Amino acid sequence: MRSAVLQPVIAVALAAALTGCLHSERIEEFGGPTMGSTYSVKYVRSENVAPQAELKAATEAILAEIDLQMSTYRDDSLIEQFNRAPAGTCQTMPKGVLDLVRAGNRLHQESQGHFDLTLEPLLDLWGFGPKGQGEAVPDAERLAEVRQRVGQQHLKIEGEQLCKDADVQVDFNSIAAGYAVDLIVARLGELGVTSYLVEATGELKAAGFKPDGSHWRIGLEAPRDDQRVAQRILQLDGYGISTSGDYRNYFEENGQRYSHTLDPLTGKPVNHKLAAVTVADPSTLRADGLSTLLMVLGPDVGMAFAERNGIAAFFVTREGEGFVTQGTTAFEQLFAAGDEQ
Repeated sequence: MRSAVLQPVIAVALAAALTGCLHSERIEEFGGPTMGSTYSVKYVRSENVAPQAELKAATEAILAEIDLQMSTYRDDSLIEQFNRAPAGTCQTMPKGVLDLVRAGNRLHQESQGHFDLTLEPLLDLWGFGPKGQGEAVPDAERLAEVRQRVGQQHLKIEGEQLCKDADVQVDFNSIAAGYAVDLIVARLGELGVTSYLVEATGELKAAGFKPDGSHWRIGLEAPRDDQRVAQRILQLDGYGISTSGDYRNYFEENGQRYSHTLDPLTGKPVNHKLAAVTVADPSTLRADGLSTLLMVLGPDVGMAFAERNGIAAFFVTREGEGFVTQGTTAFEQLFAAGDEQ
């Protein structure tokens, strides 16, 4: 008789405790400047999560370290010291730099050279890089000259050293933000965060549930110059998202449009109808690199490459005055419930 009385009392107490936990959870956020843009972190505050000040300090320590190691916009960064060194030079590098070079090497090999981390001299030449002297079409002789200083095959990792056998310069801008997001997510996990939406310069990753039980949702932006319009809404859980596009960073000369996306094999801006491509991958670093690579390959070759390699990608292609969208098989399976706008 006594146990029969206790059971509903325990059940009521447990329900009250669960309700209290649910109501104590809330979304908190912080952010700030990074990499010439911004970062933001949204997360669910629960019992085991470290104080926000600790989360923010840990996040900004990661971003500061990446900036010091990998920024091409500061002369004292480790990679800029390497870039200034002559051919035949080796320099001891931290694990993060070597990891990014290895990630770049994988993409370089998978794409037969269409992805390259040594494009900085070409980006500067066309006016898109940190040392660019204004956007303009270079003459053929100057282009040929600068192309001699480009080629990821000239980079070698020897133990803890990064070496180069030609006068190449490394630019991590195509993968550094994705790498930063992955590092931040890992550190937040160590500090008790299990539900989050982390974004750095547009690259992002989300996992877990919000206090109301829903997934984190993001909108894919339509490639329009005049306004921001959500084209498709995605629910995220454990995937990084990266979008590359040519609809904001370009110049026109003599009626010709020149994108900031360069093809390493020609040294010139890409010339196709792909306006933007979004990639989803468990690794935000890889999503970041793949979106750049697919943007270089274009709508037809890029779609074939993505399908062949099981990449979850969403292509937005110009057609007349409008756009046509197409997702790969992996993308449509992953986001089958995505809302079209």
